[in-house]
Amino acid sequence: MPQDAKQPGSNHKTHRVVFQPAGRQGWVPDGITILEAARLLGVEIESICGGRQTCGKCRIIIEEGTFPKLGIRSSREHVTPVTDRERRYAERFGLDLEHGHRLSCAARVQGDLLITVPEESQARKQVIRKAAREMSIKVDPAVRLCYIELERPTLEHPRGEWERAQEELATRFGLDNLTIDITALRDLQAALRKGQRGITCTIWQEREVIRVQPGYHEEAYGLAVDVGTTTVAAYLCDLLSGEVIASEAIMNPQVTYGEDLMSRVSFAMSEVEGLDRMHRAIIEGLNDVADRAARSAGITRQEITDLVLVGNTVMHHVLLGIDPRELGGMPFPAAVHGPLDYKARDLGLSLAPGAMVHVLPIEAGYVGADNVGVILAEEPHKVPPDEIVLIIDVGTNGELLLGNSEHLLCCSSPTGPAFEGAQIVHGMRATPGAIERVRVDPETLEVRFRVIGESRWSDEWTEENPPAEKARGICGSGIIEAVAELFKAGVIDRTGRFVRDCPSPRYRREGNLASFVLAWPHETSTGQEIALHTDDVRAIQLAKAALYSSARILMRRRGVDHVDRVILAGAFGSYIDPEHAMTIGMLPDCDLEHVYAVGNAAGDGARIALLNRDKRLEAARVARQVEFVETAAEPDFQDQFVSAIYLPHMFDEFPHLEHILSKIPNLKAR
Repeated sequence: MPQDAKQPGSNHKTHRVVFQPAGRQGWVPDGITILEAARLLGVEIESICGGRQTCGKCRIIIEEGTFPKLGIRSSREHVTPVTDRERRYAERFGLDLEHGHRLSCAARVQGDLLITVPEESQARKQVIRKAAREMSIKVDPAVRLCYIELERPTLEHPRGEWERAQEELATRFGLDNLTIDITALRDLQAALRKGQRGITCTIWQEREVIRVQPGYHEEAYGLAVDVGTTTVAAYLCDLLSGEVIASEAIMNPQVTYGEDLMSRVSFAMSEVEGLDRMHRAIIEGLNDVADRAARSAGITRQEITDLVLVGNTVMHHVLLGIDPRELGGMPFPAAVHGPLDYKARDLGLSLAPGAMVHVLPIEAGYVGADNVGVILAEEPHKVPPDEIVLIIDVGTNGELLLGNSEHLLCCSSPTGPAFEGAQIVHGMRATPGAIERVRVDPETLEVRFRVIGESRWSDEWTEENPPAEKARGICGSGIIEAVAELFKAGVIDRTGRFVRDCPSPRYRREGNLASFVLAWPHETSTGQEIALHTDDVRAIQLAKAALYSSARILMRRRGVDHVDRVILAGAFGSYIDPEHAMTIGMLPDCDLEHVYAVGNAAGDGARIALLNRDKRLEAARVARQVEFVETAAEPDFQDQFVSAIYLPHMFDEFPHLEHILSKIPNLKAR
């Protein structure tokens, strides 16, 4: 909580305000503008006019509804009424007042609020690290192009144009029993006229003509999309060469309705039109990211004819407009497990009129199509029998795979959003100014850090050569390193508590709560200290314990006591330092040389399925072969979880960390 915000129970009336997608939240005084509240909480909103209600850059959206995980009920009635100047601006420039759109410099806080800051109003854009990885993929996509020329019809041979095309495609390309999409059929005769009887047919899975173009064409484009809980990553591919010609990513617009999966399930159940609101949000987001990718490649999204989607099971259901409430309780039954093929237009996606969408299969209630994408990309089902590999897709909902070609097991791990910076007092997502690296001197307890947007460490900053970005908060990778570094320095003990006799001016204690300053006011953009608090450490302990205990249960079910390799999947996994993660007990013991990150493997798997249709069949087959383990149903899950809360663990040995653990002050022998 920012130090100058008034806490509940003081003499000043305060309200809880949450800003998305930044994830910043805190208590702010009654009556200040939303723009002022944003600045108080370290959220930067564009405001060229300085708050005079003239530039219109500071647009925000006030969300309606009850959000239990955030502990607030947000309402448009919790701000002051629309001003005359704001109304005039709305009439002139299309500010949608009826749906909660306001100017943040005009609306004043009068109650608890959940506020969405649209991307165009964000002074600091979200850093979404989901670049495409170089991969060797056999290109054999689900769509192919066939050029044909048809004789002109005559009175003697008046057969329909489609029947003529159908016969020609069968004769020249061996494509029998083809059907044609209604939109392609409507375009057929005009295309024949314009192409002087020559047309290029786009054919899906050798079964259906989904597009007809006049003349000869040799361009075909597809989109692979990973719909993550927090972010959406899209890869636009040339379907003939396999090349990724554009990559784009956005924050998942559903973040507003809940940081984690259960929050969104709850929102769908408790709010009127909750499911519809989330469904519309993600469809609009997909259209947006497709449009961005297309424009970046110099094409239109109407030229995209094939789309492959992956996502966890809740994202999968909401995307398809399926009520996810059954996923909210045991045994977490999904509406469908197998792969799906639909017309893009039936989902509300604005691609080529006849474009197809393929959704990879899911494995279980909380192990979804994204994990199947990881299987396609990393191929654990092809690992030799004498090796055990553990794959952890680190995110708001962690997913784990363990095993080899003989037997694969999987499970989900509800890590929650702490690794994304949520539930952390000064936490934030990965935007410029977020602390992403932390080092603590074990002798002096002095701290140096590095922020996104500035390559130098904080102890290299000078008045003559100031940083491009000062600290504004701390993101997931920085939080993990801060906990690990303070543990190594003896500031935090095995239980996660701050020690009472810490000899540093950075150390603060109030009763049972303590904190440790990571950045002094002069090192931050807000002029406020950034510290790691007792509750922050506990949030990370709970998240890492969920991952670790899940991994240990899979290992026990597989009959192994160690793993030979640990693969960190997911964009966040790419920025976790393996040594720090293992030091806090986030990962089981393993040779650190065999712990590595592979980036967005789920997105890579979607791309593989987009470019090779046989991989879609492989995905469907392997998804049914993987054994799902419901870790929460294990009799000793609670014991496993409690033991894993300790740093690095209450009982388990970490021989590959002995060079670190042996130097930690007061670390009791296990």
